[in-house]
Amino acid sequence: MRQSLIRVTPHSEPRLTVTSNNETEATTSVSSAFIEANTIPVVLSELQQEHIIPVYVKDNEPLISQADFIRTTQEAASTIFSGEQIQAPLIRCSHPIKGRIPEAKDKPANQLLDWEKTLYYERMMFLLEIPSITNTIDGNQLTLTIGGVKAYNLDNLYNKKGAAEHFKVFIGFNNMVCTNLCVRTDGYLADLKVNHVDQLYTGIHQLLNSYDQHQHLTQMQALTERTITEQQFAQLLGRCRMYQHLPTEEKKQIPALLYGDSQLTAVCKDYYRDPNFCKQEDGNISLWKFYNLLTGANKSTYIDQYLDRSVNAMSFASQIQDALRGKSMSWYIN
Repeated sequence: MRQSLIRVTPHSEPRLTVTSNNETEATTSVSSAFIEANTIPVVLSELQQEHIIPVYVKDNEPLISQADFIRTTQEAASTIFSGEQIQAPLIRCSHPIKGRIPEAKDKPANQLLDWEKTLYYERMMFLLEIPSITNTIDGNQLTLTIGGVKAYNLDNLYNKKGAAEHFKVFIGFNNMVCTNLCVRTDGYLADLKVNHVDQLYTGIHQLLNSYDQHQHLTQMQALTERTITEQQFAQLLGRCRMYQHLPTEEKKQIPALLYGDSQLTAVCKDYYRDPNFCKQEDGNISLWKFYNLLTGANKSTYIDQYLDRSVNAMSFASQIQDALRGKSMSWYIN
């Protein structure tokens, strides 16, 4: 059964704007992109009309296009969240694969006309925000968000049609203060393998239907109830850096941390400087803010690794919380 919805209450209702076609939609955060790294924004019509679709080399049959992935997700979301407001997709792409039509094969690159060029992006991530379903944690408005990743580098293009295609799908919340995504394990399909759009729809529908948004919100709210001192933060960050260099056998005994040095450096910097999630004057910082420092640092991650690190951030923060509560031991902080 689908979980009951958390609806917008009057005091947390998002601002409304009227678009040029007289449709009313909620205003979304435009302060920063949900992922940065080496991505660029793309609109759905561009994916549909201007990008070529990769094919299987052995039979020239097309893979499921990124545009079809987005449309299929929209259809599943509209079914599960019937009557809710679902915004147009926000899309980011990276790793362009450029080409040219046969007639232009001998032209210098600087003389190619637009119609002689071909293009598709190897990696694409998108979000569908549902602004009619929100909640607030520690003054931050969270909006229910659905999305996915299509990275053609994960597919075996040197095959025939019918080989499994790989998709990543998620449902969670978008922190509108900073556009940080909050995703946990029950809202994430790390490798949905399908070979037809109908199977893709079924997988997405099952994920959306089984996701427990109440439990997710409760887990995030609990992070606001625990703080760590500056000394604990320093030890935690130091152990995070040490983890990457541990012997393999020791690593196996410790919960995984998927963040590298560049992300951890960003966490350290933002501990002092982030306008929304920095430390208090006494150096203490809540686990909720620490979690958001992790999800903020994740924006520098490439598309195909982004969701795995996002889920890892939630698991890691909850692990530290359990250690502070005395429920378990953690190599990172005990």
